[in-house]
Amino acid sequence: MVRIQVRLTLLFIVIVTLVLGISGSYTQYTLSKELEAGSTRLRSGVLTRLQTSLPSALWDLDKTKVDSIVAAEMLPPELVGIRVYDASVGLFAGEMRDTSGALAPLVRDGAMGGTAIEAPLVFRDAVAAASGGTPVIVGKVVVNFSREQIDAALHGEVRRKVIEVLLLDVILVVALGLSLRIVFGPLRQLRDGLFDLATRGSDEVEELPENRRDELGDVIRGFNAVQRKLKSIIERTRHAEDAARRSQQETAQAMMDLRRTQESLLQSERLASLGSLVAGVAHEINTPVGIALTSASVLKEATDHIGAAVATGNIKKTDIVRYLETASESSRLIMNNAYRAAHLIHSFKQIAVDQVSEARRAFELRAYIVEVMDSLQPTLKKTRSEVIIDCPSGIEFDSYPGALAQVLTNLVLNCVEHAFDPDTAGTIHIGVRCEADGNAEGEPDARAEWIIMQVRDNGRGIAPDLLERVFDPFVTTRRGQGGTGLGLNIVFNLIAKQFGGTITVSSTLGQGATFLLRLPRVTPLAHSKGEGHGDRTQ
Repeated sequence: MVRIQVRLTLLFIVIVTLVLGISGSYTQYTLSKELEAGSTRLRSGVLTRLQTSLPSALWDLDKTKVDSIVAAEMLPPELVGIRVYDASVGLFAGEMRDTSGALAPLVRDGAMGGTAIEAPLVFRDAVAAASGGTPVIVGKVVVNFSREQIDAALHGEVRRKVIEVLLLDVILVVALGLSLRIVFGPLRQLRDGLFDLATRGSDEVEELPENRRDELGDVIRGFNAVQRKLKSIIERTRHAEDAARRSQQETAQAMMDLRRTQESLLQSERLASLGSLVAGVAHEINTPVGIALTSASVLKEATDHIGAAVATGNIKKTDIVRYLETASESSRLIMNNAYRAAHLIHSFKQIAVDQVSEARRAFELRAYIVEVMDSLQPTLKKTRSEVIIDCPSGIEFDSYPGALAQVLTNLVLNCVEHAFDPDTAGTIHIGVRCEADGNAEGEPDARAEWIIMQVRDNGRGIAPDLLERVFDPFVTTRRGQGGTGLGLNIVFNLIAKQFGGTITVSSTLGQGATFLLRLPRVTPLAHSKGEGHGDRTQ
């Protein structure tokens, strides 16, 4: 952990170093420009003077004069050497500066350090110029200039700036260390006090001395006041904890009583729902049993009649045809209504034992939905609600038909009970489509992995405050009017646990509600048990 004092010191050092670095860079740039300009002026002046004074001496082949001119120009240390060449004889005179800085005559031509600049030597005779003659190039001069002085000056300036920055940084570190100690010393005391207060008992922590008369002293006095307040709060908290411990046993006992009451309420709710279901099943069984009994009586009467005709020998073909028609129709009615009664009894048995015990099988989905809706006709015909089934034929569903019947029954009757007023006409739409590889398919497909079922009504809708809790148990809008709030909770548990699917709901007030079921076409084997069956209202 880096302390604030160190971070502040580093911050100031970085800022000062950056400012001095920018200032030094600008000074270095300015100095470099000035030195380059001076070097340029020096080169121009040397060449100009040499081109002015050397041509006449070289014309006269006056070596002494040439040497004196060259020696005079070699005084600046920036000059490495000067070589004077005659147009006819080559190297005529020259001087160079050795590594120690001493001047020496140039005996022979050769390589020379520095930057070489060459200029022609033009002799202009006054008589020739007056007569219109052309100037004569008598030779050339080569001057070698060195940048060592410029580089040395720039390097010296850099060293000076670096030393200056380091010296100021050292001074700044010392000054900040001494000044920040005044602030961070009391802060460390305050930190230690807070740490002790957090890790030790409040009674063991002593108050900090309040002998300072500055802002930090005010902070320390505030800390001591907080510590005293905290001790008072801790004392009251201890008393409250003692009281809470005394009431904990009473709360635990009350919770146990509440759980027993809830379990008893749920059991009573299931029993009440089962009683209502018994009455409804008994009423529903009366119709198919009565039809089957009537059909059996008609069949027996027709059998007796045809038997008498056979015994007397007066039987006719028309009698046999009429008997066969009567027997076929009566058998069909007896079989259909007996199957319907058996199915009602079997469904009642499943609900009574609160589990799905029906064997799993593959069935055609549209036909089964039609059968479930037909079984609800005695209830639906008492209302003005219409059920529309939009399901393609040929969809094979490998699952538990009994559980699906309960889901559809709960959803449809939930719409009847809650979506529409008793005297209001409404529509309940059951739509089914297949989905394969995440793409919706309009027609049944053997590759389809999911069945998407939508149960939609155009009723009053679900209030927003109930929409998020609609699948919770005991959530109902008809409390005290026969609603228990278990129907949609049972649907949710069946979809999730038995079918391995999902169910969601969306609704807009005044525009109805939509329940969207997503079920695997082949129910996974792991989902073999569903939740209990019960009341269908919300």
